[in-house]
Amino acid sequence: MHSPEFIAASNRLTIDLAALADNWRSMDERSGNARAAAVLKADAYGIGVFEAAPVLYAAGARDFFVASVEEGVELRPLLPDARIYILGGMWPGNEELFFANDLVPVVNSAEQLAAFMAALSERGDYPCVLHVDTGMNRLGLCVEEALALAHDPARPASFSPVLVMSHLACADDPKHPMNFYQLQRFREVTAAFEGIPASLANSGGVFLGADYHFDLTRPGIAVYGGEAVNGVPNPMKPVVTAEARILQIRAVPSGGTASYGASARFARDSRIATVAIGYADGYHRSLSGGGVTLRQAMPSGAYGFLHGQRVPHVGRVTMDLSLFDVTDLPESAIRAGDYIELFGRNVAIDDVARAGGTIGYELLTSLGRRYCRAYIGGN
Repeated sequence: MHSPEFIAASNRLTIDLAALADNWRSMDERSGNARAAAVLKADAYGIGVFEAAPVLYAAGARDFFVASVEEGVELRPLLPDARIYILGGMWPGNEELFFANDLVPVVNSAEQLAAFMAALSERGDYPCVLHVDTGMNRLGLCVEEALALAHDPARPASFSPVLVMSHLACADDPKHPMNFYQLQRFREVTAAFEGIPASLANSGGVFLGADYHFDLTRPGIAVYGGEAVNGVPNPMKPVVTAEARILQIRAVPSGGTASYGASARFARDSRIATVAIGYADGYHRSLSGGGVTLRQAMPSGAYGFLHGQRVPHVGRVTMDLSLFDVTDLPESAIRAGDYIELFGRNVAIDDVARAGGTIGYELLTSLGRRYCRAYIGGN
């Protein structure tokens, strides 16, 4: 049963925790002999870490990745005996947050390695992850630095990584030559750190096959229902369904215009639904459908789903309001107060994202505070 607040809300999210758990189990199974971690950064990709973390733990996850030490501190009480990795690493001044909350820093650079070693000089042994850049050119020691570290006879015995990791740049494109290049480079590093568990595969990497799985995979977007591989049907269950209330239905004659800049012009007599959703809620202005250079497949912008039919967005997304063309729905089938689905069960979030020249990650992590949330399912 939904709460009265949810039923009355202007815009709302239904978050299917059973689908979240099923998606993680699916990625764990696809990981073969490797175990699957779960990525919980950005408030569990926008769905709520307090709700997502216990569900993923109950599904079987024991390794969790977040971006910052602050996220790790927030997560620790929810997962008292899990291993929590901090992708942003350790810096002078935040060491005690790691130690007090049993958080594992990812060492991304020579500077972070120095900070970590300085902290060890006072504390003694403590686990870390060594991040090696194999082609992403974002974070991580370069391969040569990592190999030099592995073979350095002066390397302190207290430096004992529990994991060596890298990150794939093009895993969403299985045919991209960068995937195999990075695999080969990563194998050079893992050979030098023999006996230390290794992790390379993100969501897309899991689908690349067993060669990429190593000991630990790190599925993120796939667990939340998003596409991990371009150009193929998405096998994951949708987790988030976003809806917004129709505030008014307007008749616009042929030749009429609507929205800022008269950006929508109608070639027929039309009916337009004004919906309580806008860029203040994370429904991006780029979904309007004009002037977005990354858009290819859907130049006309986003669409919603209403009474069994897709309805196109028209005009510009504004701060609180958006317009949808409902002309093709029977007039008797729609009224003010109805809810339109923005993405979720019937409209794939990645299809909507592509219409805005972006990706499902951005829509999920942009979900605004004004959504009323209902969590359904579970373990």
